[in-house]
Amino acid sequence: MNSHEIRRIFTDFFVEKHGHLAVPSSSLIPLNDPTVLLTTAGMQQMTPYFLGLEDPPGRRLTSIQKCFRAVGKDDDVMEVGDPTHLTFFEMLGNFSVGDYFKAEAIEMAWELVTEHYKIARERIWITVEPGDDFSRAYWRDEIGIPAERIQDDPGNVWGPVGETGPFGPNSELYADMEWDQHGGDAGKGPMSEDEDRYLEFWNLVFMEFNMLPGAQHEQLAMQNVDTGSGLERVATILQNVDSIYETDLFRPLVDRAADIAGVRYGETESVDQALRIVADHSRGVTFLIADGVLPGNEGRGYVLRRILRRCVQKARAAGIERPFLGDLADVVIENFGPQYAELHRRRETIRRALAHEEESFSRTLTTGMGRLDTLLDEAGDGETISGSDAFRLHDTYGFPIDLTVELAGQAGKRVDIDGFRTALAEQRERSRANMDAFADAARSRAPIYAAVGNDTSEFVGYAQERVETRLAAILGVDGSLEALEAGESAELVLDATPFYAESGGQVGDTGLILTETGRFRVSDTKRPSPRVIVHLGEVEEGFIEAGQAVSAEIDHERRQAIRRNHTATHLLHKGLREVLGVDTQQAGSLVAPERLRFDFTSHQALGPEGQQAVQRLANLEVIADKAVAVSEEPYDAAVERGAMALFGEKYGDIVRTVEVPGYSLELCGGTHVQRTGEIGPIVILNESSIGSGTRRIEALTGAAALDYLMSAQQLSQELARDLRTPAGEIGEAVAALQETVRAKDREIEALRLQSLTSDIDAYLSKQRAVNGTTVLAVRADTGDRATMLQLGDRLRDRMQSGVIVLGGEVAEQVALIAMVTPDQVERGLHAGRIIQAIAPVVGGRGGGRPESAQGGGADVGKIEEALAAVDAAVEEQTG
Repeated sequence: MNSHEIRRIFTDFFVEKHGHLAVPSSSLIPLNDPTVLLTTAGMQQMTPYFLGLEDPPGRRLTSIQKCFRAVGKDDDVMEVGDPTHLTFFEMLGNFSVGDYFKAEAIEMAWELVTEHYKIARERIWITVEPGDDFSRAYWRDEIGIPAERIQDDPGNVWGPVGETGPFGPNSELYADMEWDQHGGDAGKGPMSEDEDRYLEFWNLVFMEFNMLPGAQHEQLAMQNVDTGSGLERVATILQNVDSIYETDLFRPLVDRAADIAGVRYGETESVDQALRIVADHSRGVTFLIADGVLPGNEGRGYVLRRILRRCVQKARAAGIERPFLGDLADVVIENFGPQYAELHRRRETIRRALAHEEESFSRTLTTGMGRLDTLLDEAGDGETISGSDAFRLHDTYGFPIDLTVELAGQAGKRVDIDGFRTALAEQRERSRANMDAFADAARSRAPIYAAVGNDTSEFVGYAQERVETRLAAILGVDGSLEALEAGESAELVLDATPFYAESGGQVGDTGLILTETGRFRVSDTKRPSPRVIVHLGEVEEGFIEAGQAVSAEIDHERRQAIRRNHTATHLLHKGLREVLGVDTQQAGSLVAPERLRFDFTSHQALGPEGQQAVQRLANLEVIADKAVAVSEEPYDAAVERGAMALFGEKYGDIVRTVEVPGYSLELCGGTHVQRTGEIGPIVILNESSIGSGTRRIEALTGAAALDYLMSAQQLSQELARDLRTPAGEIGEAVAALQETVRAKDREIEALRLQSLTSDIDAYLSKQRAVNGTTVLAVRADTGDRATMLQLGDRLRDRMQSGVIVLGGEVAEQVALIAMVTPDQVERGLHAGRIIQAIAPVVGGRGGGRPESAQGGGADVGKIEEALAAVDAAVEEQTG
């Protein structure tokens, strides 16, 4: 029975006999499921139905689903080449969304397998989840499977696909692949040491639970069935061969690869294994590209690149020295095209992407393998290849780290993965710096821009946000490039572009540029010369080539936010002139998606009242929801109509005007809303001076302004509650509270000073005579310098003649003050020099006038030692 018949019998059985609706295979790129990179099971497109999130097209469904498993802990890549494991495969499935459950699913599976596929009942073994008593009993009592051919498997709990989703116990059907050889002896079953004798070919999953974040689960609202049967394994059984690679699904690919290699399949096991891997991987990458995946350095793009480059490496091991992937892709398309029309539709894209990646990797493969062999020879038995060496293989020779790890493992060596990741992170940082170099070197790149050609980059973004155009040039750091690979940065020049280039204070657009072979993420857009618009960014997937047809699309939401902010600057500009006078002029601006900034000439601050007035004028125009009129006209005519032009700006003969009727008219080349109502609320955040006669306001619009207002409202409500006052009287309540606090502060200060000075006699008792001068040098931990100075004043007033030096700890630092009475100043004593003499003791310095000085230091443990040094300083000054 060939594979086409197997598909037909399966679908007809469930559609015609059991009332299922056949649904087409979903893409290998999962729809709205960020938890997985690729479609790995038929149930993925059914998950919304099982969870009750969407209404299914029918309660009974069946599909033949394209699947790809090459990521995560269930990575099948390293097992590919054995008789049963694959990366890409087709999964035959039937599904019940709250209709039938265990009994009916088991009955239908048994009927199809034994009556339509004609697999001998005696060859079939069943495994069940140990706690699933119903299924075990049903297989035994209703189907008639002998109890000894029903085995428990603790691993028979299936799902979810990804981190969350439906799951439940399952029953698995196995075929005894050596039943005939053993004369009908059933053997010991798939859970025994003879497990390789048995091939699992159908999994019946009974979805009863939903996995939640944190490994918690809940009962599903309805019981569902999800079954999956690998077409390749069923074909292995029905075509009576020993390996999936000998079925009609793979043999044409294996034979074509052998022809290209100039070998015969079946003569040398190492070559045979390489051919089997080439067959699997070439089929897998063909389907991935057909579904829109392109080679890249991250995500599913990396999965494709990894498989594709492993395929090339295995082809070399099989003896294939010339390009081969295009030939094998043709075999895939011819054999699977009748079932999957996208293969024919995307034939040229598939061949082109494969040829480019194969050529790119082949150029470095021989050298890279030589370098890897050297590293393996240099590393002793069980030794580790350094992360930096592994990264060099990745960066210079294009070796995916997985391939390096695999080949090293085959040689009994390890790879420093952590070191590789560190080197990779450093390379990405350099890549970001490389992108910055484009922005920083516009002037030095002038010859590169001049060499682009005489055609002008046409901006069409006023009316269009997505255009089909041509990639005119790729500009690297040193000049024009023919192509750009995934992970590489450059500037792209298009014949026509919807991307607005940074100008007039408005930031450049971001978005995507897509070709049939690659995906380029635009991070900024600039106009380095009047006739050239460049799109700065990086290839995320695949590759791009100069001259390709492209689809260029801006980030719509970001552009809309910029539009709101730009039109708002016009409304605010007019409002400022209304409030401050017509002499107020624009002096600069920034129009970004998240905020706007507007600089204007004025020697007068707006103040809170002025801000409110300007804000009110602008928002009244928003409420009016006026149509914004944009037109082109002669410069003189526009100025005569009252259009505001920026001082020092150069304008052509024909200018673009933006008008809010009855309010604002300006010359402007930026992007704007169609109606003022689209702006939403306008909120001025602050006003500041940025220079003599120039001031700045910053503002929010749209959702950002709404969030700000809601936050302010919440704060107002909380303050009103805490102050026990109406929201409208918060200002008065806060002012009263502040006055109360100031009064308390004054009271506290007076009490603290009173406390300190109440012991003034204790301080004075420590004065002593030094060379005829009364000296008082004591520790006083007053808490702050101001209080220490007040204490010093009180002591000086009481002493009338002498030197006072106080030291203490303030904020974990040493504070020192010195005071000299006027009569002692006349004797030659100097407070500043006293501080200069003692401050070094505490690791600091200081100074001041003859009658008063201050100092400090860091070593609070030497305050007493510094105070003890005062006598010596006084003696020195008095001779």
